[in-house]
Amino acid sequence: MAGDSKEQQLSLRVYNTLQSLGCPLVDGLYLREADSMQELLCSPSLHRTDILKWICTSICPSLREKFSTIKASQNEVLIQELTRFGNEMMLCKTNDQDLIKGLAPPLLQLVFLEQLLTVVQADSSINSRQKSSSGDDSVKNDDLLGELMFPDHLSDLDMLLSPTCNPWPAHIREHLIRTQSAHNKMNGNHSKSSDFINRSDQHSRLGSHGEESLSEAKALLQSTQSTLEELHKECEFLQSDSSGPAAVLSPCVLKVAISDMSQLMMAFGHIYNTDFKGYCQRTPPALSSRTSVFQSVHQLLHTCNKELEALKQLSETSSSLTQTVQQLQTDRRYWSSGEKHTLPKQLEELKNRYVAFLSLHQSKPEGHSHGLNRNLQPVA
Repeated sequence: MAGDSKEQQLSLRVYNTLQSLGCPLVDGLYLREADSMQELLCSPSLHRTDILKWICTSICPSLREKFSTIKASQNEVLIQELTRFGNEMMLCKTNDQDLIKGLAPPLLQLVFLEQLLTVVQADSSINSRQKSSSGDDSVKNDDLLGELMFPDHLSDLDMLLSPTCNPWPAHIREHLIRTQSAHNKMNGNHSKSSDFINRSDQHSRLGSHGEESLSEAKALLQSTQSTLEELHKECEFLQSDSSGPAAVLSPCVLKVAISDMSQLMMAFGHIYNTDFKGYCQRTPPALSSRTSVFQSVHQLLHTCNKELEALKQLSETSSSLTQTVQQLQTDRRYWSSGEKHTLPKQLEELKNRYVAFLSLHQSKPEGHSHGLNRNLQPVA
């Protein structure tokens, strides 16, 4: 067994749990090998789906009626209902249909089945305790009824049923005390039996005050009944069908949520006591009353931010001017000789023409130049 894999160990554990819970779908199989158990629990088959249906209906009996309305040909509808129930139990996601069909890895399937069977075991143990306690009460009630219906005590019974409220007979009172004390010993309460008999004797001896006590008890019962009706209306969502919109608040989901919350609270309490408790119990630091220092620092930081914004705008303006100048130097915007030329080329051409013009007139004779200059002088 030590050499078996984890899947085989889980298969054996889940199969034994199904047998111990009395699952009728594993009776008569007599599987001995862990591989055969794993193949039964992790391979897609109609038998595996029936086992999963039995587990879900054991947890939530209201699903039995819903599954009975699903036809055999509607396998996808059944898979969706089982997936929805697993999601309500917080054991799978809404799209984990492969886990329900038996197509997921065997380890995930076996862990899922084991978690469901844990809930079934918890519910079965609670039901067995309730049945045992109810069986003890029924035995005690049968003993009391037999004692009351004994032929010698029929006259006493008629006296008890009479409206005069006579005290309990001594032998009946002793039997009631013994029965009630035995019941209280099981429940851990030893004082209610004598209180019950004493209250009955007191009411019987009060005489005229009996009717007043009866009216008060009736009013108390009515108020209690109205309170219970209001509580029942507030808890109607717990009785809703698991397929309705209130399925997220089903009792199974609330049990799981309460368990998770308890574990989280325990974990937080452990971490708080070990790590954070010392920090939380420290005295808070004393704040300085010199707020002018913070105000001056704030003003300096604000001024620094303004200067940085101005420098940023200056840099952006400089880059924009540089880009504009570069465009003027590289873009062809000016016409000359039927073609567009750039500004530097136009300036260079104009400069060459001016130099050629000057060189042409400087190469002529001096007299001619003087005459030219004389002719170019303005008239006084």
